[in-house]
Amino acid sequence: MKYAIEVKNIVKTFGSVKAVKDVSFFVEEGEIFAFLGPNGAGKTTLIKMLTTLLTPTSGSALLNGFDIVKNPDDVRRSFGIVFQDSSVDTELTAEENMYFHSVLYGMPKALAKERIQELMILVELWDRRKDLVKNFSGGMKRRLEIARGLLHHPRILFLDEPTLGLDPQTRNLMWEYVKRLNEKEKLTVFFTTHYMEEADRAADRIAIINNGKILLEGSPKVIKDQTGSATLEDAFLTLTGKKIHDESSDMDQRRLRNRAWGR
Repeated sequence: MKYAIEVKNIVKTFGSVKAVKDVSFFVEEGEIFAFLGPNGAGKTTLIKMLTTLLTPTSGSALLNGFDIVKNPDDVRRSFGIVFQDSSVDTELTAEENMYFHSVLYGMPKALAKERIQELMILVELWDRRKDLVKNFSGGMKRRLEIARGLLHHPRILFLDEPTLGLDPQTRNLMWEYVKRLNEKEKLTVFFTTHYMEEADRAADRIAIINNGKILLEGSPKVIKDQTGSATLEDAFLTLTGKKIHDESSDMDQRRLRNRAWGR
């Protein structure tokens, strides 16, 4: 069995505060894995370590076989990431956004052209490739970001609350595209979300973290069965005692997450 992500006894401290406490888990190749927890649980800190933005205090992690400390450049080339807030340039066309990203990754022009067409067809944006992104809906921007994140053929895609602020219909459509990419490209997907029903439907396995420690890991069914819960949200509340999503606090969560990512 091959692992796309393998984390062993990873720890991160900030002064006297231990944000991540001896965490270990794995994600299989081609798996859709949800990482859930309330604000301040350690999710962002762990993701920042996996994406080489933070160095672990101790422990280790491999992405596609590359050590996040010893081989950071190889790690970065092996994943794509879609942040919670839109990061596309709205003054460029959809196609220009894609070409700009290909230049950053040093892709040959002919290969970039072929890959851009393939991905934009896949997310149903090829007919809108010449349109300015500022005229796109939120769902269209998110689909463009997913296509852009896959341009350099990464084996892992990180999605940081990718559907926050989208209406239910657009959220469902976005997950249809992600699952299609997962199947077509054998893509490993690692995502966080504040919507429990979304994790229940989309994830093959889930890890729930609180206070820097993983409390329970397994399929949605296993987590519900082991906590004696009818829904994943009930299981989450049983484990953490905290409600993960509050519509009225979306803006505060967004500000906190931007600070955590240094944006």
